[in-house]
Amino acid sequence: MNSIVVSLVISAEEFQRLYQGSAKTVFAQSLDGRNIRFPAGILRPFVLHNGVRGTFQINFDADNRFHSIQRLGG
Repeated sequence: MNSIVVSLVISAEEFQRLYQGSAKTVFAQSLDGRNIRFPAGILRPFVLHNGVRGTFQINFDADNRFHSIQRLGG
């Protein structure tokens, strides 16, 4: 299983715009410098009153399709 680690700081308002708007994709840079994009919906379990904050490992299969996500730290 392939994975990538990202550190995210997305305010609650910004996440709401991402999730409900026409552009439902998060663009981020991984800790190793790769640029990635993924659906905002995968972050929904991690949304708190102040938004999404923390370091996350995103796991994907050999076809680069999303498999799972886990929080590594806050």
